[in-house]
Amino acid sequence: MTSTPPRPRSGWLTVLAPGVLLALLAALRPLAVPDEGRYADISRWMLVSGDWLVPRLDGLPFFHKPPLTHWLQAASLAVFGVTPWAARLPGVLLACLMLAGVYAAGRRLAGEPLARRAALMLGASGGFLIGGQYVNHDIGVAAWIASAIWCFVLALWDGERPHAGWARAGFAACALGLLTKGLIGVALPGLVIGSWLLATRQWRKIIHLPWVSGLALFVAIALPWFWRAGERYPGLWSYLFGVQQFSRYTSSGFNNVQPWWFYLAGCLLLLFPWAFLAVYEGVARWRGKAPAAPDDPTRRLAVLCWIWLGAIVLFFSIPRSKLIGYILPVLPPLALLAALGWQRALAARPRAGRWFAAAWLLAAALPVAITLAAPRIEGGKLSRDVAAELACRAAPGDPIYALGGYPMDLPFTAQTQQPLRLVQDWARTRAEAGDTWARELFEAGDFEPATARRILLQPEVLAQAARQPQAWLLAPRDLPPDQRPLLAGWQPVSEGQAWALYRSAASAAEGPETSQHEGLPGCHAHGGKQRQP
Repeated sequence: MTSTPPRPRSGWLTVLAPGVLLALLAALRPLAVPDEGRYADISRWMLVSGDWLVPRLDGLPFFHKPPLTHWLQAASLAVFGVTPWAARLPGVLLACLMLAGVYAAGRRLAGEPLARRAALMLGASGGFLIGGQYVNHDIGVAAWIASAIWCFVLALWDGERPHAGWARAGFAACALGLLTKGLIGVALPGLVIGSWLLATRQWRKIIHLPWVSGLALFVAIALPWFWRAGERYPGLWSYLFGVQQFSRYTSSGFNNVQPWWFYLAGCLLLLFPWAFLAVYEGVARWRGKAPAAPDDPTRRLAVLCWIWLGAIVLFFSIPRSKLIGYILPVLPPLALLAALGWQRALAARPRAGRWFAAAWLLAAALPVAITLAAPRIEGGKLSRDVAAELACRAAPGDPIYALGGYPMDLPFTAQTQQPLRLVQDWARTRAEAGDTWARELFEAGDFEPATARRILLQPEVLAQAARQPQAWLLAPRDLPPDQRPLLAGWQPVSEGQAWALYRSAASAAEGPETSQHEGLPGCHAHGGKQRQP
């Protein structure tokens, strides 16, 4: 391992400055749908219900992912309030952890200049500045996967005997990855480290890892939730690991079918424009233009990074269903390869520093522009306009029905205190639904049938609900004509860009709303007032 000079204090500004920018961007847009609305409200519901064991979507057990992301988000909401920024804060911090890993590990393995440049490139990328603020599990599991890989690499880099402390930290990071998004939190670090050790003929080091203490630490972190939740819901393990992970990986019946080259293009977009320098670095090494000394630290690092990049891209390219966030774990090696490409192609040229600064500003400007434009781009899909109206009119105990869909962002925005009552022909939906929000909910209801019967309702309930005082109904503006007769007896209240709000005829017959309660908590979040007539 190369010796490095004492760490300059300014080096960590390469982590701090992009982190501050990311935190600012995370406050500038509403929740996107469906993912951000769904996952933010699952975390909020932990606070409303007091149940931190079971993630719940609209009051029903939601076992698509383990709970660590929701624990972190719920804790943030408890401290900072129920806002999109608070829901995004754990992802921001985990993105910064991934950025810090690139700087710290790169500096240890190849020196300060390369590490700083790689961190700056990653910090000005869309993968960091957009992926790091998005409320889902992807940035979290990417950070734990990258941390696990770096810990094992640092444990195995020098000598015949692994460093036990770094190895145990790697086992702990794998456990946190498992608690974030399931088996890939363990499988991908194992795939990368195993491939690297075999390719570099270091596989004998595996037997010297602290397996007993490392696995004990892994089990102590990861097992308790799986054990307790599995006892409460006997089918949880087969659903979480069998259906949501193994079947999604091997089957073709899920959404987002993409061609085999999808993730190759995704790498270029996530680290645009720096990723093209990584391509240049790879071509130069393949053509033999790189230093050939076996002890050259940049050569060793490049081998590791290409194996890391290739293994994960190949792993996720096999399934037909593909989402761009799945390959966030490749950002660290891609940034280091891009930094090597810059060092080879441009670092020695006159005014290279000025060119790098200009490129950094242009690279960061694109995700900033996308973030600023997001409210206009997403506005036609969101329900925040009617959510604000509902929050200031409804009481916490008022029944709220939804017909023709599920406004994923509304419960979080209005801060409803009970599940929405979702009206569908559920027998037909169960027979015909693909990989949709409806399937998420009726499969969740299978874990608690009694709860599902109170939440997943048939269309005929709406006629009776219209005669209830203080009942509310949400329906899409483009509700199909064959469902419009179900609105009989409901009085229009407000029409937003995507959703419309109605109240029951019984409420309308009582005249203007005069109750002096303070509405739902979301009313205050939007600067609203008490109920208006």
